[in-house]
Amino acid sequence: MSLYYVQKLLYHLNRDTLVRERFEDDPESVLEEYELTDEELEAIRKPDIGLLYVLGVNGQLLMHYAAMHRYAWADYMQAMREGVAEHGKVRAGLYTMRQE
Repeated sequence: MSLYYVQKLLYHLNRDTLVRERFEDDPESVLEEYELTDEELEAIRKPDIGLLYVLGVNGQLLMHYAAMHRYAWADYMQAMREGVAEHGKVRAGLYTMRQE
C-alpha cells in the first residue's frame, strides 16, 4: 500500500488550485503522477471515503477530499463507519485499529 502517495495526492488537491483544476478536468492525468495501487485508485475515483479511511488516510486530508465531493459532515462520518463495516479495521496510519 502506498498511503504516503494517497495522502500526498489529497494534500495537493486540497492545497493546490492548479492540481485540483487539472483533476476536475482530467483526473487520470493527475493520478498517473502518483504511485498508487489499484485499490487506492478505485477508492479515489469513486470516491469511496470509507475505503480511504480504512486504508489509513488522515482525517484532516480526507474530510477536505470528501467536502470536495460535496459530502455533508454527517455523510462523511457515516461513510467512515460504513468503510470499517465493509472493509474491516483501519489498516495503517494514525487511526490503525488494534486487534482485540
